[in-house]
Parts: sequence; structure tokens; C-alpha cells
Amino acid sequence: MNKEKMKAYWQRNLLYLVVLLIIWFLVSYGAGILFADALNSIRIGGFPLGFWFAQQGSIYVFVILIFVYVSLMNKLDKKFDVDEKE
Repeated sequence: MNKEKMKAYWQRNLLYLVVLLIIWFLVSYGAGILFADALNSIRIGGFPLGFWFAQQGSIYVFVILIFVYVSLMNKLDKKFDVDEKE
């Protein structure tokens, strides 16, 4: 891979990381702490939504983000022909 392709690959990888980390931050810190009072007016299964995000929701979102990152990186690897051939 030439130097320009390597740079484009890493820029795209960093873009994915930044976007996914922003989502993770907003869900874990924003929904669980900053907006918890506003979200607590909504109830899921008898629990306030802000409490739910602080206790479980952020974990679910984090696991989903891991799968999204793997999927995005597999597509990126194929696009730049650095994927593991089977």
C-alpha cells in the first residue's frame, strides 16, 4: 500500500473511532449523568430512563458500538485491500 492510501486508511479509521467515541460519551455521560433528570420523567419497565442508561443502557450501547466498529473496519479493510484473505 502506498503512503497516500495508508494515510487515507488511517484517517477513515480515526474518523470511525471519533464518531463512535462521541456516541459512547453522549450515551454514558450525557444520558446517564447530564440529562438524567430530564430522562427520568420517562420510565422503562418501572425504572426511570436516566437511571436505566446509567446502569444498563450505556453497557448495551457500548457492546453495539463494538459490533458496529468491527463491521465498519471489515468494510474498510476490504476497500483498501488489507483484509485477511480466507
